[in-house]
Amino acid sequence: MKEDREGQRRALLESIIESRKMEAYVEHKTKEMHVCFMCGGIFYKKPGKEIGNKWICIDCLRSLKEIIDGLDQWEAEITIEKEFNERYENALKGAHEP
Repeated sequence: MKEDREGQRRALLESIIESRKMEAYVEHKTKEMHVCFMCGGIFYKKPGKEIGNKWICIDCLRSLKEIIDGLDQWEAEITIEKEFNERYENALKGAHEP
């Protein structure tokens, strides 16, 4: 019984010591931590980039790159849609005029 309590006491003390070590580590690493302004993720080991006074993580930066790489296609689709709408409206106007 006494040994059991002593074992629990040691386990509790080890847990407290580990907890304090973790707190010290986090306080030490807090200076290096950044929050991604897009996803809200916190990172310090994962690469990130500072843009102005905000940080972006590598995952969000990759997503932005994919979007930007497809921007030409989006612009082409928008242009085609605008041309179609203009032709459609002009055809409707021409059909209604006597």
